[in-house]
Amino acid sequence: MVCFRLAPVPGSGLLLLCLVLGAVSSYALELNLTDSENATCLYAKWQMNFTIRYETTDKHNKTVTISDLDAATYSGSSCGDDQNGPKIAVQFGFGFSWIVNFTEEMSFYSIDNISFSYNTSDNTTFPDAKEKGIFTVSNHVAFRVPLNDIFRCNSLSTLGKNDVVQHYWDVHVQAFVQNGTVSTKEFLCDKDKTLTTVPPIVPTTVPSPTTTPSPKEKPEVGSYSVVNSNGTCLLATMGLQLNITHDKVASVININPNTTNFTGSCHPQTALLRLSSSSIKYLDFVFAVKNENRFYLKEVNVSMYLVNGSVFSMANNNLSYWDAPLGSSYMCNKEQTVSVSGAFQINTFDLRVQPFNVMEGKYSTAQDCSADDDNFLVPIAVGAALAGVLILVLLAYFIGLKRHHAGYEQF
Repeated sequence: MVCFRLAPVPGSGLLLLCLVLGAVSSYALELNLTDSENATCLYAKWQMNFTIRYETTDKHNKTVTISDLDAATYSGSSCGDDQNGPKIAVQFGFGFSWIVNFTEEMSFYSIDNISFSYNTSDNTTFPDAKEKGIFTVSNHVAFRVPLNDIFRCNSLSTLGKNDVVQHYWDVHVQAFVQNGTVSTKEFLCDKDKTLTTVPPIVPTTVPSPTTTPSPKEKPEVGSYSVVNSNGTCLLATMGLQLNITHDKVASVININPNTTNFTGSCHPQTALLRLSSSSIKYLDFVFAVKNENRFYLKEVNVSMYLVNGSVFSMANNNLSYWDAPLGSSYMCNKEQTVSVSGAFQINTFDLRVQPFNVMEGKYSTAQDCSADDDNFLVPIAVGAALAGVLILVLLAYFIGLKRHHAGYEQF
C-alpha cells in the first residue's frame, strides 16, 4: 500500500490517500478524509471499473473497459459543510471523472447520486470515435445506511445507463464518521447478506479448474429482421446458444426468441442486428461488405447480466464468418460455432442470414455451408490423384530400369 498526505484543502481539511495496487482488471482505492482537526470525517475503500460502448466513424460499435486508475487525483473531495454534504471526487485519465454525493437525514445517511464522465476525444481510449467530447451519466442511488454504521458490499454491484456500465465491489464506506473513529458495525448490502452463511474461500496458489456446464438442449429457432425506410433490409433466422466462461465458471444460455427484442440498422457497407432481453443488454451481429461482392460476419459485441448478478461484456471486430456473395443469403442447418473469444462462443442452429440486398422481404438464393466442406475436399482429392500418378510413374521407371540392367547380363 502506498499512502500520500496531501496539502490541506479549503473546507475539507487534510486528505490522506492510500492506493492499493490490484490486479490488471481493477484498482483498489482507499480514502481517509480528515477535517481541520485531523479527525477522520469520511472513510471509503472500494474497487471499480467502467465498460463503455461507443460508435466509430465507420459506424461500427466498440466496447472499452476503463480499469487503470493508478494516476487518479482527488480534487474536490470534501467532508461537507452546513450547505453541502460529503463528496468523493476522483479524476483520472484524459478528462475522466467519478463523483459520489452523500446526504444526511435524521439517523441515516444516503449514498445519493453517482456520476461518471468520460472523454471520447481521448483517441487512445476511444480510437475513431464518431462523436468527440465529454459525456456524463448520472445515477440516483438513494441507498440509506444507519448514521453510525459503515456500509459494506464485497459483492459485485452494477449501474447501467446510456451505454455505460459501472462495476463496484469490495466497497466499504462511512460518509459521516462520528468522533473521528470509523465504525466497526457493518451495514451489509443485500447480496452480502445472502453470503454470510457461506464459508470463506481460502486463497491458494493452485488455480481452481473451470467448471463444466451441464449439457443444454437445442435452442428454439427465432426469426429476426431489420426495417428501414425502404422496407426490410436484413433477415436472420437462427437458434442461438451462448457459451460463457466468467471467473472460471462456465455456463450455457439458450436465447428464447419469444422474449427477445430485436432492432438494427442497414448501411451500404455495414449492417447491424441487435438482440436484447431482460438479461441481455445487447448482443450485436455486425456484417460488412468485402471486395464489393461478398458479405460476412465481421463483429460480435455482447453485454449481459449473469445469474450471479455480475456483468459479462465482450467484443471482437475482427471475425470472418458466414461468408457469401452479395445478393444471396448464407445458410447452415448444422450446428456451427462462432468463436468471439476464449471466454465467449456462440453456437448457431438452423442458421440463415441475409444482411444486404433483401428483395420484397424474402431471402434470396442461399449459399449452403456444406459448399465450404466441398471446396475443402476438392484440393484434397486433386492432391491424392496427383500423388497416385506420381507413384505410378516412379514404379514404371524402376521396372524399366531393372529390365534394362537384365539385358546387359545376357551378353
